[in-house]
Amino acid sequence: MKNKSVKIGRNDICPCGSGKKYKNCCRNEKKEISIRDEYKNRYDIILKTPEQIAGIKRSGDLLMSIMERVEKMIKPGLKTDEINTLVHEETIKAGAIPAPLNYKGFPKSVCVSINEVICHGIPGERILEDGDIVNVDITPILDGYYADASRTFFVGTPGSDAKKIVSVAAESLKRGIEAVAPGATLGDIGHAIQSYAEGQGCSVVREFVGHGVGIDFHEQPQVLHFGTPGKGVALVPGMVLTIEPMINLGKKELYVLEDKWTAVTNDGSLSAQFEQTILVTQEGYESLTPYEL
Repeated sequence: MKNKSVKIGRNDICPCGSGKKYKNCCRNEKKEISIRDEYKNRYDIILKTPEQIAGIKRSGDLLMSIMERVEKMIKPGLKTDEINTLVHEETIKAGAIPAPLNYKGFPKSVCVSINEVICHGIPGERILEDGDIVNVDITPILDGYYADASRTFFVGTPGSDAKKIVSVAAESLKRGIEAVAPGATLGDIGHAIQSYAEGQGCSVVREFVGHGVGIDFHEQPQVLHFGTPGKGVALVPGMVLTIEPMINLGKKELYVLEDKWTAVTNDGSLSAQFEQTILVTQEGYESLTPYEL
């Protein structure tokens, strides 16, 4: 998207996020709106240039190549720290930096979350067991650009509960992504996820959300995985954000362990997550960390 003033159509959704049509909102100010400046000044959202998008995509390509290596190593008997070792070494080998390492004190290069762990699990001595589910969340920084994605894998032979929560979490992300289009809103994404997941008898975690990404690890806007259609900031081309719903088989409540990172379900139920980095395009969306859901 070029950095220039852009005329907004009278009947377009106003980029200020009010949810109103432009003719009934900021058009009354009688001025051209620079979308890039408007989003930066009003929301602190960075609309990415083509060069920045290309850089984020290269980081995403590296991420997915590492994720493929992780998928091949998942099996009963694997120590979670072995996942960390692979992710760290492959990231450094590519000339990149593992974003999680030392981020606000996080001690490892990847998050590994098993069963009732919702997110931010710290790799260590824990051994994967047959029937577990495990989420692996990877974020490399390549040439200054961040890409962020996670997948939940079966360990050995999954039980019925594991199959259900992984299926619902994957479909939740798919529906969230499919809600992305110019003129749609952040509330549309959240509603698509929430209505599906809760309709399957599962719950959506509230405390952790998606976010802008690319120039920094966590940028604006926050992307809630629950919400009301038509509410929130309107999506425009050049936005790059993560959609990463955390779905619990039981209730949504959680607590954080004494390590101040590991979030687990209050009721001990299984939790699963899938995440991709998504670019809003003129036609709809593009995943910069694509994999099949």
